[in-house]
Amino acid sequence: MNKEDQVLAGFRDLYNKIVWLNKDKMEDSLKGYKSSEVHCIEYIEKNADSNVTKLAESFYMTRGAISKLTKKLLQKGLIESYQKPDNKKEIYFRLTEQGKVIFKIHEDLHKEFQERDKAVFEEITEQQFDSMLSFLEKYSRHLDAEIKKTGVHVKPE
Repeated sequence: MNKEDQVLAGFRDLYNKIVWLNKDKMEDSLKGYKSSEVHCIEYIEKNADSNVTKLAESFYMTRGAISKLTKKLLQKGLIESYQKPDNKKEIYFRLTEQGKVIFKIHEDLHKEFQERDKAVFEEITEQQFDSMLSFLEKYSRHLDAEIKKTGVHVKPE
């Protein structure tokens, strides 16, 4: 296996291990909520004036799929919609108090997982972090360009 294959296999393996390790705790703490719902809640809380378009671009999903997802969150009382006085056409979302509770549970779990993995990150030098971040940025830009070639618009320029 060449180094490129090793890196990609390593990313997949790391991702799968993280998901496996976190899965039970996430499911127990967030019973009744799908991962996509929780991540939608997270995005809405962290990004002002979230709307269907921004959510679709962020999650690489269709506007129709996001509309279904936000409809479920509205029905569950986790988000509410609003419009701006100067723009009656666009619909935006914000969390309800119940949605903020789910957001907090999810954030606390991430902090717990981060604390669990802290020992590894404490051993990483600034230079190693910079190299990893540089690689991630380059690879992400490459994938954005490949996505653009497909002609499917999923991210703003």
